[in-house]
Amino acid sequence: MSARILVVDDIEANVRLLEAKLTAEYYEVLVAYDGPTALAIAASEKPDIVLLDVMMPGMDGFSVCRRLKDDPETRHVPVVLVTALDGRADRVAGLEAGADEFLTKPIDDVLLFARVRSLTRLKSVMDELRQREASGRRVGVIAGAASRMGGSGGRILIVDDNIRQAERVCAELAVEHRPIVEHGVDKAILVARGPVDLVIVNTASKSFDGLRFAAHLRSDEATRNLPVLAIVDYDDRPRLVKALEIGVNDILPRPVDPQELAARVRTQIRRKRYTDYLRDNLDQSLELAVTDQLTGLHNRRYMASQLDALVRRAAAGGDPVSLLVIDIDHFKKINDSFGHDVGDEVLREFAVRLASNVRAIDLPVRFGGEEFVVVMPDTELDHAHRIAERIRLHVAGSPFRVMDGQELLTVTISIGVAASLGEGERPDNLVKRADEAMYEAKLGGRNRVIARAA
Repeated sequence: MSARILVVDDIEANVRLLEAKLTAEYYEVLVAYDGPTALAIAASEKPDIVLLDVMMPGMDGFSVCRRLKDDPETRHVPVVLVTALDGRADRVAGLEAGADEFLTKPIDDVLLFARVRSLTRLKSVMDELRQREASGRRVGVIAGAASRMGGSGGRILIVDDNIRQAERVCAELAVEHRPIVEHGVDKAILVARGPVDLVIVNTASKSFDGLRFAAHLRSDEATRNLPVLAIVDYDDRPRLVKALEIGVNDILPRPVDPQELAARVRTQIRRKRYTDYLRDNLDQSLELAVTDQLTGLHNRRYMASQLDALVRRAAAGGDPVSLLVIDIDHFKKINDSFGHDVGDEVLREFAVRLASNVRAIDLPVRFGGEEFVVVMPDTELDHAHRIAERIRLHVAGSPFRVMDGQELLTVTISIGVAASLGEGERPDNLVKRADEAMYEAKLGGRNRVIARAA
């Protein structure tokens, strides 16, 4: 997987060396020699990853990283700080500034490319979610945040058979988070499927294979998007690289430093909440796209796709599909006499009565205005007629309470019923026959059901 990588360093030789290495691996490379230029390029070119030197005159790497993470347009771009420093304080400072990783000069090529591939996968997922959310906003089906991104702490699962290390990690995290420790993978797999924000796994565990456990989380649909922080010995390069290859989100070196642990955990939980926010908004947009907002029933667009599939199946020799077209009698008079707010109350109450009088397999739909449709799979015409009559009686049998229950309205409906005819049937023909039957019911005096066989 290729990516656009912005390399930032005030020393030209360092830039050229990294540029040559990355270009040889088919990455597209952008370069900058100071912080302000890097910020401008990041804003205009939208790189996938930033490799950022820490020690630069004027604006250092920590400051550039903070600026990138403070900007809504670039905060999702992974930043890898590259430095000759290897001190704990510098690593923690970088992580607290928002960096995703630290690489020490001279750079280990194997580790560099493993980290770049891992971060590229992460950025790709994030970009897709952001694009879908932006599309939802453009068409007006997302109005605002669908989930809470803030809040302190998270639920963290620690999977480690080193009891002393696990207890130490748990104690450090308990100040801010809600950690739980499991010493074996069988129970841990079950816990991970629950409400968990992060999994920390010791890849050097003796009683189980930590990397295999992480791979299992990535292959299980229920835990595929769960962030994983792996505790790894930095001297064990093959295990470290393999962890990144199988999809571990971040690496925590042994021995575990409390401040680095806290910084990496905060980063992972913050990112998870952001991706959850994007996914929730995507789910909301999909739901809104197929749902009528007034009644909560499915809308005409959703009905069309479902009806098409059912009619094609019936035309190929499958079970028949029936259709009810329902119109609320004299609805215009309700709007004219009581106002559109009362009309909306009637529509909502009717939707409730309709949904409660059809079967679980049926699809009640608001077709438009005061007209509703029920798609009835595997249903013969006479059975559909009986259900339509039950709906009619339930609506007419008890008045609708409107205006906070102060007014009782008698509401009736006219229903047309039609069933698929088999080979050669088309959805629009089925809808037309049911619609014609409904108009026949209206012409015949309303508050009645008419079934049309052909």
